Amino acid sequence: MQDPTQGAVWRQALAGSQMLLVAFGALVLMPLITGLDPNVALFTAGLGTLMFHIVTGGQVPVFLASSFAFIAPVIAAKAKFGLEETLGGLAAAGVLYMVLSGAVRLKGTGFINRLLPPVVIGPVIMVIGLSLAPVAVHMASGRAGDGSAELVPYTTAIVIAMISLLVTIFAAVWAKGLFRLVPIMFGIGVGYALSAFAGIVDTSAIAEAAWFSVPNFVAPAFSWSAILFMLPVAIAPAIEHIGDVLAIGNVTGNNYIKKPGLHRTLLGDGIATSTAALLGGPPNTTYSEVTGAVMLTRNFDPKVMIWAAVIAIVLAFVGKFGAALQTIPVPVIGGILCLLFGSIAVVGLNTLIRHQVDFSERRNLVIAGVTLVFGIGGMAIGQIEGIALCGLVAIGLNLILPGSKTAAWGEAATEEESLDKSF
Repeated sequence: MQDPTQGAVWRQALAGSQMLLVAFGALVLMPLITGLDPNVALFTAGLGTLMFHIVTGGQVPVFLASSFAFIAPVIAAKAKFGLEETLGGLAAAGVLYMVLSGAVRLKGTGFINRLLPPVVIGPVIMVIGLSLAPVAVHMASGRAGDGSAELVPYTTAIVIAMISLLVTIFAAVWAKGLFRLVPIMFGIGVGYALSAFAGIVDTSAIAEAAWFSVPNFVAPAFSWSAILFMLPVAIAPAIEHIGDVLAIGNVTGNNYIKKPGLHRTLLGDGIATSTAALLGGPPNTTYSEVTGAVMLTRNFDPKVMIWAAVIAIVLAFVGKFGAALQTIPVPVIGGILCLLFGSIAVVGLNTLIRHQVDFSERRNLVIAGVTLVFGIGGMAIGQIEGIALCGLVAIGLNLILPGSKTAAWGEAATEEESLDKSF
């Protein structure tokens, strides 16, 4: 007689594969843009998700993978400090999450509202997206991300990039059901096919790659310059984490801010991010796409995410799979990034709108204005520049400028008293 749990296990594994598919496009796109190994990204996403579920007691149905918020800082840090020291800075960013976790454990969420209100975080998120716009345009035009070299003739590149972009937009807006959650996959698929037809896809690396291959793990190096450069960047993703935890709680009907507690979810995210950096992978974050898939499928079982993590780890050791990912032509990625980077900026704008930040108040206008110019313009003071600098400036201006400090984080703000009691 068949074990009645056996079918359930297979269903969980199938559902886990589906969740990984939803996360897959963004998961591998980040390392492809920043020059990291996509197989390492797969491994660290799976390992980080498992660690998160261990820390939170397997109660929250989320999947952690590559964070787009760190793309611009990683590109800038690699050019300035090299890969190893950049990874050291990313490991320190994960430690910052752990420090925030401890602060939430001791003080509740009230300090987050005072230190990092929407008027601070909204413009910083906008800077993250807008500062990446030149990278998207360069790649869509057939050039390297920094515009230093032409990799594909402009005419061929721009046609492929725009078709890839249009397909991605079509899938995001008009596709139905689960297909609507994987627009990147559609854009890459169509763009790759067009690129192959145009003769700009080199598949020799796939033939040369072994079926089984250990990912190219890289050990970090630590320097205060790289750490101070990267630490402020982690502020915006930390707030994004809180929003994602609230969102998945709304979907499942559970208050994860109380149980297992925001301090545990932040700790899990921090451990996942630091571990990824120690192995040469990109920093991790909770994935909103997966939250959307959970809402669509109504599958609230956290074990599904554990299966997705295990499958990601297995795929990381398939050498030909990683080699195939790295053959995706630059124009295909560039076209899709025109949408993704713009979407990041809109998330920041939406943060200001949803929390009704009043720009007739001078302090808010000053904070947002200076933050945007410093961030987009690439202002540098000492070793700190760009997104890192604008984040620190926004926090500093918010603390010292007189005036009302209202417009907090909605439900996260109202949880302070109950959080203090539950801790």
